[in-house]
Amino acid sequence: MVEQARKIAAKISISYIIIGAIWIIFSDQLSHKLAEGDFEAYIFFQQYKGWFFVLITGIVLYGLVYNRARDLFQTQNKLVNKEYELQASNEHYQSLFKHNPDAVFEISKEGAIRAVNPEGEQIMGYSCAEIGQGGMSKWVVPEDVERVKFYFSEALKGKPSKFEFQVLNREEERRILRSSLLPIIVHNEISGVFMIGRDITNFRRDEERMIESEKMSVIGQMAAAVAHEIRNPLTSLKGFVQLIQVTKEVNHDHLDIMMSEINRINLISSEMLILGKKQHVSFQKEEINELLKQVVVLMIAEANLHDISIELEHSDEKMYVLCDANQLKQVFINIIKNSVEAMSQHGKIQLSITKKDGNVIVTCKDDGVGMSKERIKQIGTPFYSTKEAGTGLGLAVCYKIIERHQGSIVFESEVEKGTTVTVTLKEAHLSS
Repeated sequence: MVEQARKIAAKISISYIIIGAIWIIFSDQLSHKLAEGDFEAYIFFQQYKGWFFVLITGIVLYGLVYNRARDLFQTQNKLVNKEYELQASNEHYQSLFKHNPDAVFEISKEGAIRAVNPEGEQIMGYSCAEIGQGGMSKWVVPEDVERVKFYFSEALKGKPSKFEFQVLNREEERRILRSSLLPIIVHNEISGVFMIGRDITNFRRDEERMIESEKMSVIGQMAAAVAHEIRNPLTSLKGFVQLIQVTKEVNHDHLDIMMSEINRINLISSEMLILGKKQHVSFQKEEINELLKQVVVLMIAEANLHDISIELEHSDEKMYVLCDANQLKQVFINIIKNSVEAMSQHGKIQLSITKKDGNVIVTCKDDGVGMSKERIKQIGTPFYSTKEAGTGLGLAVCYKIIERHQGSIVFESEVEKGTTVTVTLKEAHLSS
């Protein structure tokens, strides 16, 4: 600013000197001419030439100062407008930051928390100053720290990301945040990261309650069929025991049959207990053929009641998926159960397992009554059901479980021709 003022002053001074020099030369020559020809004009010019100089220099200086002042005022107006726009932009940002219903954290490149909005303070139970005393890793649960660091480093490379992780609030309570990490770019350089997080803890608990509720409902409906299935081997066992009591002799062939029946009862009851037990959700590698065999063991009882056969066409190749086995069993039980209820006597359900493009594909095909296109569009909508006593939660839970497993579930059906359900899951290699 000082240098610019010096240049302006120098410009005016030089202009004044040049005008003065030109005037002196011009006035001297004019004076000589007037003195030779008209003495009275010479006297008049000599008397008022100073005033002429003042008038001319005043006009020139006025023009120079006016132009410079006009430029200054225009620049000032532009600065005022820019400042107003900057203030408005800042207020927009502050409004988005402070009144955002999601938690917003501004994090430096070094991982220090610069700012937290009110929602973030409420979730954490700490003030912005308290949260800023430590990096983000201080508040993240230990098992999620490395994952958060990975996504943070990706954001610093200009790659936004979405993921879920858990934090510890002031009461040492775990809260689940569904978060997005966005790079902060200023002058084409990344200066930090914005983390926007939504507390989905209660939503996730409601999901788990719905899944548990539907699971218990399925178990309750299966109980009668399982009891009927178990009654047959129990009748055989009772007969053999009574025979032993009468004859006082043990037939090894009878013992083999009895042991087979006991193993069958034990297998069915064990699977029922596993399905009914409330367990922590844990994703592990499971062999899909074995998992479906266990589901068929559970469902064969209900199928037999309706004189329906279940055929499992599994591959000799072992195929693994990363899943929660109990939840995945619940999905296939619901699908098979729906197929059983959609068929009349002597029906058939075909289960097949294939692998394609890094995915494991499980297909369940029945020859039941089928569904119209309008009904297929409603599948998975909570509380929508065509059954008299149905809640519509079964398939809604299935969709939610498959979504959590990052897979897909597709229904294809024709009225009076049957329904095909295709479940696609990502393959997990045993060595990975």
